[in-house]
Amino acid sequence: MRVAFVSLFTPHHGETPARTRTRRFARLLADRGHRVTWLCAQWWGGDHDAFEEDGITYRRVTREPAPARFVATLPSALRRASPELVHAVNSPPGGAVAAELAGRLLRVPVVVDWWDDRPTDAAGRYRLAARGADAVLTPARTVRTRVWEHGASDDAVTVVPESVDFDAVRDAPVDDRFDLVYSRRIDRHANVETFLLGLAELRGRDWNAAVIGDGPERAAAERTASDLRIDDRVTFLGDLPVAERIPLFRGAHVAAWTATRETFAVDLLRALACGCVGLVEYQAGSSAHELVEGRERSSLVTSPAELAAEITDASALDHRTVDETYAEYDHGAVLETVLERYRSLLNGES
Repeated sequence: MRVAFVSLFTPHHGETPARTRTRRFARLLADRGHRVTWLCAQWWGGDHDAFEEDGITYRRVTREPAPARFVATLPSALRRASPELVHAVNSPPGGAVAAELAGRLLRVPVVVDWWDDRPTDAAGRYRLAARGADAVLTPARTVRTRVWEHGASDDAVTVVPESVDFDAVRDAPVDDRFDLVYSRRIDRHANVETFLLGLAELRGRDWNAAVIGDGPERAAAERTASDLRIDDRVTFLGDLPVAERIPLFRGAHVAAWTATRETFAVDLLRALACGCVGLVEYQAGSSAHELVEGRERSSLVTSPAELAAEITDASALDHRTVDETYAEYDHGAVLETVLERYRSLLNGES
């Protein structure tokens, strides 16, 4: 299959969750033998208009990441790429809209992978992108609802979650230094304070916890731990590579998630795959609750007091280092969902 990815930016312009997701899809498709072209702004040196890496052919649409120029030049670039299917991203939305228009002319289906809405993007362009796509992929049901609100038809939107390397989970060592973990970038949405307040209610119990991640609110979180007099039992580890996080997840018993905004809680997914009991504070702006709803070993909470109570109850559950029920989130399984949607479009199905 010849697939053209349309994204002005790539991870080479700077890592973001959306760009990482797009690269993962592109790499996995290339690994399966599909011909993958990524139409983007140039990120490599020199005057040549294409660069190949990891089986992906990156083709220059513009030299600089200029959205208006990208939109104007994209149709001719797609014509030269001659794809069977186009996989675009929703932001900046002009690229998706231009890809949809070109797709109609070229008579090829266009899939839009919709990670999240950005406040700097034009809402009108989002409506055009949502309504003009042959299919839309979203990482969570909360995002799917937002795309429906933009005007996409109900049956056009498919939830395709983020994924993990399950073999890496199974093969990783176990680092059992901590009973409880919180892992996320510590920014204004992190809400680490709820986790720490819950821990503070358990001062009389034997536990130790790790906070993994860095960011502008880390110092404030460390002060909160000190003010609550639990700083001797909470270790702030800073940002760690995934290969170092997984052993900590396998060794811990509970993973807490309290962030107020999250498109997809990928580190929570990793912790759940590693057998942690997941305790998630429900937040209207976060999809994290979707990973634990209906799961026997995990719970939703609404306050620090409930979090403390659930941590206590979790002590009665067995410790696990892997949870095979989350194998449906393996990279290969999730990619198959994408391929099924591709095939349905190429076969003329809605």
